[in-house]
This record gives sequence, structure tokens and C-alpha cells, in this order.
Amino acid sequence: MKEIKGVLTAMATPFDESGRVDHDAARRLAVYLLEHGSHGLVIAGTSGECPTLTDGEEIELLQTVRAEVGDEALLICGTGTNDTRHSCELTKMAAEAGADASLVVCPYYNKPNEAGIRAHFETVAAAVPELPMVMYNIPSRVIINADPKLLGELGQIDNIVAVKQANDDELGPIEGLTVLAGNDNVFLRVLEFGGGGGILVSAHIVGDRMREMWEAAQAGDIERARQIDAEITPVYEATSVTTNPIPLKAALEMLGLCEDRLRLPLVSADAEQRAAIKAGLDAAGVAVAS
Repeated sequence: MKEIKGVLTAMATPFDESGRVDHDAARRLAVYLLEHGSHGLVIAGTSGECPTLTDGEEIELLQTVRAEVGDEALLICGTGTNDTRHSCELTKMAAEAGADASLVVCPYYNKPNEAGIRAHFETVAAAVPELPMVMYNIPSRVIINADPKLLGELGQIDNIVAVKQANDDELGPIEGLTVLAGNDNVFLRVLEFGGGGGILVSAHIVGDRMREMWEAAQAGDIERARQIDAEITPVYEATSVTTNPIPLKAALEMLGLCEDRLRLPLVSADAEQRAAIKAGLDAAGVAVAS
């Protein structure tokens, strides 16, 4: 099993002028990210606009990226939905298409109680026992929260190996799980307590510097990691001026890495938001394409 740790970039999904997935742009972006700091990539996560990708589009995108980057690169595929049966089937498809791990979010909208959350993760894990799972706890989007005690209990299942923790109020070590930062602004906190790294958005833009943060922390140089974090904090702020991945797509276009195209109901950043995004990139010393 490949190690699930370090700078893991939640890759944006490029679209062409007709709104279809742009596989050529996806190939280029995946290679760029792996050459600029990323230990691995998350395909079809929140930043990849998974709610508006069909299962076929998601699996084809995963296959495209796998073919481009080879077998050595760590690829995690978002397979969580609010339908446990659907999540099981999509996870099976991702495993067959070459994913190294699944990313399974707490079920949204249905609003299950703790017993339902537990049963959801247990069932999806059992459907593909050979595929490692990263649980995704993000109450700001799904309403419900899986607390650290429940996450730790689920971590006793053999193939549930990590959690992307996007509840900053409950961020900390969880026995039996690799804890990954779910928000860029807490990547440093995770490194400080010896966590596994993060599934990150700003790594599209300052991936090399986030990799340097990671390496400094692994070497015990937390002060250097803190210094880098302070330097790139404006990028964290730039990528959160409105709902992700709206600012990410705008920033990628500014950098000449991806067209600023999203699928409804997401719309492109407005002029005020774009100005704030550019100001953040400027403040962090990120050169914007003319």
C-alpha cells in the first residue's frame, strides 16, 4: 500500500468550452502538480467538482490521469455520496480503474445519526476491502459531524486508514488513523502534532513551498515550517474568498494552468473576488501570467 501522507492536492477538474471534461488539460495539470510539490493527487473531490461529475466522467478522468502519471503516483479518488449503495459501486469502479485509495465523505443531506454514519462507512469499506479508505469529515458542507471518538472506532477497520479532517475545532491526533488537514490554514497545525499532511487546495499554486513546509517539519524544523506558512497564508485566504473551487479556478487561469470554467450551480468569480484573489497571490509573491 502506498503511503497516504504529505502534500496531497485536491485537483481541479478542467472543462472545455462545451462544458465537457478537458482530458488534455487534466493531463497537463496532473503532471504540473506532481512536478511542483505534490506527493499525490485527489481526483474528483470537492475541488474537482464531484457533485456535477457523472460516475462515467469521474472514472474516465481517473483513468486519464493514471495513464499520464504512471503507476508510482498516489491517486485517491472521491467515491463518497449520500447513497451508501451508490458509494459502494463507485468505490468498486474506482478500484478497478486504478485508484490507490478512496475518499469517502460523511453522507450529506440525509442527515443520518451516529449509527447511520457508522453503518455507511462500514458498508463502503466492506464492499472493497482491498482498497484503503480516507474518511472525509466536513460538517460545513454536509451538516453532520463525525466526532474523533467515532472516527477512531471506524479506524479499527483494516482498510480505513486515514481521515481528511475539515472540522478545525476537533483537529488533533486520532489513534489508528493518519490525520490529514482538510483545510489549508491548518496544514501547519497538523504538521506540528505529527499528523500525516493534508489534502490541500493551495498546493495548486504554492505546491513547492508547501512541500518545503512538509519536509522542514519532517526534519524537526518547525520554525522553518511556520515561517513558510506565514509567507503563503495570503494564498490560503485567496482560495477561500468564496466557495471552493470558484477562487481556485480563477487563480489557475491567472497562472495559465487551467481555464476558469465551472459547472452550474457554481459560477466564476466576479471582479471584486478576482481582485482579492490576485491581491493574495501578489502578497505571497506568486507571479501571475500576463
